[in-house]
Order: sequence, then C-alpha cells, then structure tokens
Amino acid sequence: MVRAMAPRFPTQFADLLTPKGRRILEGRDPETCGALLDPTRPFIALQGVIDVKKAAEARDVLDAALRDTLVTMEDPIPEDSISGMVENYTEALPKTVRVRTALLESRRSRSWRAAEEVGLVALLRSDTFAGFAAAVSGRALKRSWGIQVLCYGPGDYTGPHNDHHPEEADARDGYVDMHVSLTMPAVDHQYLVYAKGGHFSELTKVSTVGGITVYRLPFWHYTTPLCAKKAREDAARRWVLLGTFLDAGPRTRASSTILPPGARPPVGGTTLGRGTGAGRR
Repeated sequence: MVRAMAPRFPTQFADLLTPKGRRILEGRDPETCGALLDPTRPFIALQGVIDVKKAAEARDVLDAALRDTLVTMEDPIPEDSISGMVENYTEALPKTVRVRTALLESRRSRSWRAAEEVGLVALLRSDTFAGFAAAVSGRALKRSWGIQVLCYGPGDYTGPHNDHHPEEADARDGYVDMHVSLTMPAVDHQYLVYAKGGHFSELTKVSTVGGITVYRLPFWHYTTPLCAKKAREDAARRWVLLGTFLDAGPRTRASSTILPPGARPPVGGTTLGRGTGAGRR
C-alpha cells in the first residue's frame, strides 16, 4: 500500500502565482513593476496575483503544521503612559503589539523544524520570493533576507509605528517588506491603516487569501484588531508570511544580489531601479 505524501508548500514562490503574478515577477506589468520607486507611494496591495485555491491549500498546511509551535509577542501600552505624564498634551505611545509568531531565526526551534518539514522555509528562501519583492520595489535587494511568520487571532493587532531603524546603517535609508496574507474563513476583517499627508487617513483590507502587500519602509502605519465572525473566534486566524529585504548597494557582489527583471547591477553610488524615483529616500 502506497502512503499518500503529506501536503507541502511548493519549492518556488512562482508556483503559487497566477498569470498576472508571473507577469509581475517577469517584469511585464508596467503598472506594478517598480511601483515603489515613487517616493510618495510607500505601499502597494495586490490581489489576483496568487492562485486562490493554492493559497487556501497553503494556508491549511500552515495552520496544521505551525499552529501549536507559535509563541506570543506582546508589548502592551505602558502602565505609566497616563499616570507618568506631568505636562498636558505630552503623551507618547511606543509601538504596541499582540500577535503570535513562529520563531524561524533558529534551526533548533519547533517552528523552524515544522516549517522546514512542510517546505515553508524553502518557499520563503526561494529566488522567486525575493524576485517578486525586487520586481515590485524596482530595487536591487540583498540575497540574505529575513523571514518570519505571524499569526493574528481575535483582538490581535499592531499599534502605530514607522519601522524606522536609524541606528542600523543598512536600513536607515529605507528597506522593503513583503507580506503574503493567508486568512482563515472564520475571520471577518482586519485592516492596515497608513498615513498620507501627515494623517492616518488611508486603509486597506488585509484579511485576504493570497493577497500580497509590499512596503517601502519606514512610514507610519498600524494593523487593526482582527475581528472574527460571530461565534467563530476559536477558528479565526490570519497568517502572514513575511520577508524583509535590504537594499543591495554598489559594493554588494552580484552573487549576493537579487535584481529586478531586466536590471543591471548597481554602478557607482546609485541605488538600482527604473525611473526618476530610483534613489534612496
């Protein structure tokens, strides 16, 4: 009797993509490719680029494999944020968050072993995963990118923050994040709210199945508390596959660089990209 193979993620991110997604990956979608070179556009949300059926299958594999390996990441509002004030209108709120995360930084963690077993690590480390981020951002990216998995449950959120890292030389001038959202059917909604013109006036729904969001950080944004459908709180989870990519500078070796489609390696002191917005912000 032949045993059925356990469900796994594809080895390459490209295998999840629709024809539209592959056009972006190959640099054949002028509206999307290089979109984040525009310094006034730090964020783009994409739908219809991952096959919905494949996204749902990937979500279910992820939920079964990693749900019991997660650890809580929680930074509440400081207790003295009100009582510690001594002057009117001087309130300050650090980044607050409540979400669960899979620890993929260590090969010895339960999360990493589970993710490796179902092929998730290979997917997040695939050239086409980074290639998609490079195509949308329009920038050459370093090959050694960070990976992470988040899981939002009912009431989980990330408070207002900007993701600026002024003390880190490789990130202080900007970097790229890419999120793939894999939402369970029991979720009603969750939104990303972001700043435009100095106000938190823009929002987009992120509780999707296979939606991709790509960010040129830093900029001000937050993720609203996840809301479950009525009486379905126990099954309401939104999974996020996340990659963090640093710019490849002029001294980065070609073998350590992921290039946007059709681009040449950086020359001199410029950041690679197309159009007038190619320089670092």
